Amino acid sequence: MKTVYTCFPGGKYKCLTMSYDDGKLADRRLVALFNRTGIRGTFHLNSGLMNTDENRIRPEEYRALYAGHEVACHTVTHPTIARCPMPSVVSQVLEDRVALERVMGAPVRGLSYPNGSTSPEICDMLRHTGIRYARVVGNSDGFAMPEDFMRWKATCHHGHRLMELADEFLALAKPQYQYLMYVWGHSYEFDRDGNWSLIEGFCEKMGGRDDIWYATNIEIVDYVDVFARLQFAADNSFVYNPSVASAWLRVDNGEPIEIPGGAQVTL
Repeated sequence: MKTVYTCFPGGKYKCLTMSYDDGKLADRRLVALFNRTGIRGTFHLNSGLMNTDENRIRPEEYRALYAGHEVACHTVTHPTIARCPMPSVVSQVLEDRVALERVMGAPVRGLSYPNGSTSPEICDMLRHTGIRYARVVGNSDGFAMPEDFMRWKATCHHGHRLMELADEFLALAKPQYQYLMYVWGHSYEFDRDGNWSLIEGFCEKMGGRDDIWYATNIEIVDYVDVFARLQFAADNSFVYNPSVASAWLRVDNGEPIEIPGGAQVTL
């Protein structure tokens, strides 16, 4: 039987994604850096705070600023939700979705837990609110795909071994594996800590590489869903893709093969 491996789009086996919270003014400089280096990310925003703090990006700027990236939820007012009644947690999430979708004109389906606060009950509840993934705090120090997208732990905060982990990631060279580097933080921390050179050096090192797929958080989730829907022959001799989007795979470590949406391909 043929051995089939999933690939990221374009047949790549490495992916980089970034995740930044709170929507402070420093996002402008960070987004400009991402755009210049071809890196893409997700920005988690609090809809109930966007007009209350002069240091936050105003909603009328969202569409232009975050174009090409993802806007996701961070709850309406950033409470420590594990200590809140469940009905209010539901409201914090759904109302944040509604407000952000009105501004962006597109579905908002991701979340980062405010203050890193969550519980098994909240994770289960989120699945019923249209949220497809949620990021916890902490560092995995690894490059594995998440086992549970509702408890998605990043590789590292940008203040934790960032350049060391970047070098480890770039050195990975086994296409039979699938590697994901996920960096999180808050853009205002670069102003506070006076270390914009850290993220600038990281982006210059990591950006513009042919072997990396640069994706938002939700694009990774959606791509995993596309691959999960593929319908393989029992002997892996062919595959049918019922999705609209393409999937990519390797057979016996050969060259990458694109499986277009709606197509059946002999392997």
